[in-house]
This record gives sequence, C-alpha cells and structure tokens, in this order.
Amino acid sequence: TDHQQRGGDQSEDGCDQFCHYCIVPYVRGPEASRPATAILDEVTELAALGVREVTFLGQNVNAYGKELGFAGKETFAEILEGACAVSGIERIRFMTSHPKDISDELIDLLAAPNQVCEHLHLPVQSGSDAILEAMRRGYDRQAYLDLVRRLRAAVPALVLTTDLIVGFPGETEADFEDTLSLVEACEFDGAFTFIYSPRAHTAAARLPGRLDPKVARARMERLVDLVQTLGRKRNEALLGTVVEVMVE
Repeated sequence: TDHQQRGGDQSEDGCDQFCHYCIVPYVRGPEASRPATAILDEVTELAALGVREVTFLGQNVNAYGKELGFAGKETFAEILEGACAVSGIERIRFMTSHPKDISDELIDLLAAPNQVCEHLHLPVQSGSDAILEAMRRGYDRQAYLDLVRRLRAAVPALVLTTDLIVGFPGETEADFEDTLSLVEACEFDGAFTFIYSPRAHTAAARLPGRLDPKVARARMERLVDLVQTLGRKRNEALLGTVVEVMVE
C-alpha cells in the first residue's frame, strides 16, 4: 500500500516571504521549524512501519531553522543527512524550495551518493525581472539562471521542476517572452503552471494592469506546450537505459 511505501514529514510550516501574489503567510502564519529530534524520530518510526520513501515538506522547506528564536542548530541539509542514516529508508525527497535558500551544502548533498533523490522543485514563477520584482520574489532572472547552472554542473542527472504564473498584473508580451526563454534555458522536466488569480489581503490583488482572460489563456497554452515539449525531450533521452523504480 502507499502507506507501506511512502511517508511525509512536515518539517517546516508557514512562510515569511510574503510574495505579493501569495496568501500562505496570512493563512499559515510565519515560518516554524520542528525540532530535529522530532523529525528524525518520525522518520525512524515510519521506517519501522515499512515505509521506504519519505518526503520532507514545508512551504519553504530549505529555510528550515532560520527563523528567529529557533533553538535547534541543525541545517536542513543536516536533517536530510540524518534521515539517510535511518535503516530501511531508500529514497528521500523534499519540497518546496525557494531559490534564495538553496545552500552549497544542499547542492553537495544532492550530488553525493546517498538516498536523496536527484530532484529539485524550484519555483521561478516568471522569467521577467520586472515581474519578479513586482512579485517580490527576492531574486532576478540572472540569479536564477546562475543557480540552475550550478545545480546542473554539480548534479548532471538532476530532474528540475518549477512553478510558473502567467498573467500577473502588468505582464507584457515581452515579459511573457522572457518567461518562455527562461524555460527553454532551464529545460525543466516539468512545471506546475497557473493563470494569476487575485487572493484577498495580498499586495498583487490591488495592482492595476489585470490581463484580458483570453490573452492569459493564450499565453498559458503556449507555455504548457513548451514545458511539455521540453519534458518529453528529456524523457526520451532515457530510452534504452535501465533505471530503478518503486512500484506501488
């Protein structure tokens, strides 16, 4: 059963980022990390039940332990290393990551021979500097591309997935083209794609420049087509290879 194969561990909750489109900080509160001992005890208990794959969950999971007043000393990478030492755990995953909190330590862990899967979900949301600034994402296009280059150099087999928003208030055709070109440069294996919709209390809900729904849908169709084309290309590169899978 799924319970016997896979388990989830909520290691961090809430978010301090306050991206201008996102309601999470208002409904989930500030970032709050669980003690390392509680997390690793839960992983050990899951392994004893026969769970072979665990996923560490958090709205911004690699910000683990960074909030003011947190009593623990462990980094998120050290938590993952601790889980690698639990007998019976064969695969370890984590999500979701914010680009600003990807550490060299975490990249090294992804590259090392261990149970941490070579997969990173790294939401970018847009490829336009103007839109990223309006979203309050905390990085620009070049910083994201540089991070992806570092990741692929360290982990050549990395599977990279992302989140993308189309039609953020004020998005021009040039802004959208910047998103398409970033997707092509990163060659994502997959993406969750969304048409922007306003959320109460968020800064973006008060912004002018809302897109015509027909324009937003047309851009979404172009984006989805590109993501699927690139994902198919990366999957086809696996033809003829032998890989390990976990069957439920």
